[in-house]
Amino acid sequence: MPCPETRILDSLATGVLVFDEHQRVVYINQMAEALLGVSSRHLLGQHLEPLIQCESEDISALVRQASEGQVIGKRGASLVRADREIITIDCVLTHVGEEPADVILELTQVDRQLRINRETQLISQQAATKDLLRGLAHEIKNPLGGLRGAAQLLAAELSDPELEEYTGIIIAEADRLKALVDNMLGPNRRPEYAPLNVHHVLERVRNLILAEYGADNVTIIRDYDPSIPELVGDMDQLIQAMLNIVRNAMNALAGQPDARIRLRTRIARNFTIGDARHRLVARVEIQDNGPGIPEALRETLFLPMVTSGQGQGLGLSIAQSLITRHRGLIECHSEPGDTRFTILLPLPEQRPAASTSKGR
Repeated sequence: MPCPETRILDSLATGVLVFDEHQRVVYINQMAEALLGVSSRHLLGQHLEPLIQCESEDISALVRQASEGQVIGKRGASLVRADREIITIDCVLTHVGEEPADVILELTQVDRQLRINRETQLISQQAATKDLLRGLAHEIKNPLGGLRGAAQLLAAELSDPELEEYTGIIIAEADRLKALVDNMLGPNRRPEYAPLNVHHVLERVRNLILAEYGADNVTIIRDYDPSIPELVGDMDQLIQAMLNIVRNAMNALAGQPDARIRLRTRIARNFTIGDARHRLVARVEIQDNGPGIPEALRETLFLPMVTSGQGQGLGLSIAQSLITRHRGLIECHSEPGDTRFTILLPLPEQRPAASTSKGR
């Protein structure tokens, strides 16, 4: 039967390993087993596998340095587990006792906290951008209205057709700028919420893309989880958000002979979006094998007018705004050959009843 000290250490959310003077594992708690991806049965009395690394260094080498009296701490370090998965950790190695000393390694996974911080920052950025755009739109549209009205009055007084052409240009450009400001603000229609199947949304997007770009120019792979329950949302707005992302992917894949887009759905449990925790969340991944997003654009990707050179740079900003209306969020991970936009949408606590067709 485990001793009280062992039960206490096993209940910690921090991984703890103890090494002897020969860098062999003499103790590992349950959280450390989970973080490293190995069991105590395979580790006790053994050296750590060289495959398990922290910031490209064998942990055994770090243990050896700590046993010589160094206190080693790494924050936000990449840990390569035994199964080759990479997680982000904070780790501290300290020696105890006399030389040669035992070494204690403490591991804390910080991926979740980093993700929550990143999402909170993204949501705050989205809210601040929306407020800025609303103020900017007010300041721009008022003088535009006066400018357009003055041009119309001037056109009514002119008898020369050549001069009327100039007033027509003023009116047309004023209308164009007003439309651009309206597009930056995003759709102004209130969502009409109703129970829907997220796969119906993705199938509609898939069909639209194949009709617009042609089935010969891209392979769209469907990887759906049929167990995902209905969510409550606005079908048209969710289609628009996902269509904007897939169109961006198609633009990135232009001219690529093996262009592929994967639509993947999964369920995440006990998931936090911003500062709200949800029991169930639908994860929709839109993945392409294009060249990736330039690193200089990744931090500002969802801001209006940010573009790599094609379009007005409003597609992702509008998509994020539409998903935010559904209490969700869009995240992005990109590297050459693998760009993934992950759409997170909370699922209702209970499956919505058939009688509740619409709500607010």
